[in-house]
Amino acid sequence: MSNENQTASTVPIGNSELRIHPLGLGTNTFNRAEEPSDFHTVLDGFVERGGNFIDTADMYSHWVPGNSGGESESVIGQWLSSRGNRDDVVVATKVSGKPDLLGLAPETIKSGAEASLRRLQTDHIDVYYAHYQDDDTPIEESAAAFDALVRAGTVRTVALSNFSVEAIDEWFRISRENGFVLPVALQPRYSLVARGYEDGLAAAARRHEMSVFPYQVLAGGFLTGKYRSEADLEGRARAGAVERYLTPEGLRVVEALDGVAAAHGTDVASVALAWATADGKVTAPLAAATSTAQLDQLFAAASLSLTADEVAALDEASASFR
Repeated sequence: MSNENQTASTVPIGNSELRIHPLGLGTNTFNRAEEPSDFHTVLDGFVERGGNFIDTADMYSHWVPGNSGGESESVIGQWLSSRGNRDDVVVATKVSGKPDLLGLAPETIKSGAEASLRRLQTDHIDVYYAHYQDDDTPIEESAAAFDALVRAGTVRTVALSNFSVEAIDEWFRISRENGFVLPVALQPRYSLVARGYEDGLAAAARRHEMSVFPYQVLAGGFLTGKYRSEADLEGRARAGAVERYLTPEGLRVVEALDGVAAAHGTDVASVALAWATADGKVTAPLAAATSTAQLDQLFAAASLSLTADEVAALDEASASFR
């Protein structure tokens, strides 16, 4: 990134030279590479509002009938190529979850990176994640493969997602012993209705000076406030992801969000995102958007400051999800 784009409102990724706006765009909904225009509109709107951090994975979105994975990367690659703005954005992608490239064997990592580079139409990946912990492959082999990609210049930084505290500590120990590049970021699941990160993972991130980019911060859409009864789920694509939260405990969280949102004259989703970043708990939340109106909600969160009492009230309302 050019220095003029690095303003006081950006944050570093770990101890790397990369700096980002403190809101990342999740792109697991970019599922039609042959019809990318709507997704490109969202990407355009994201950067127009000051965003520059785009998160994807090679497995997105293999679960859609007819897809095999890589569709999101292809959509982004088409956009990067047509806009000519590769140096203005930070692109993160991941390996180990695509059905034909599972795990973290060295050849899988190498092949996954090469395929992602082709789909993204770029010569480098800014942040490359080990997407899922692989207990069948020695960490030393996986870490060495990621290190080789950095040394080759095709990957700028390495990161971990969905790893246990023990595996994170082991990755760092092995990397230090062997002189491998150290991971700069961690991507855990984290939200008001999934607070497990706050225990060991948060401490591990601090211990290893990793930036934290949580996913599902809006809990599949539940924390937007749109889903408050079974009737709200009818005909909704996200019904399966949201249904588990439609409990008295879940609705108590939404009610608490309602109160804070009303006090600030903002949206429930904005408050849920602002809570995640309050007190420096995470570096930047990741959130998906399918319209520019949703982007407005997301960016409102980046500039929303909650009071200590508001954070405490949300903490209390969501205590059963710790």
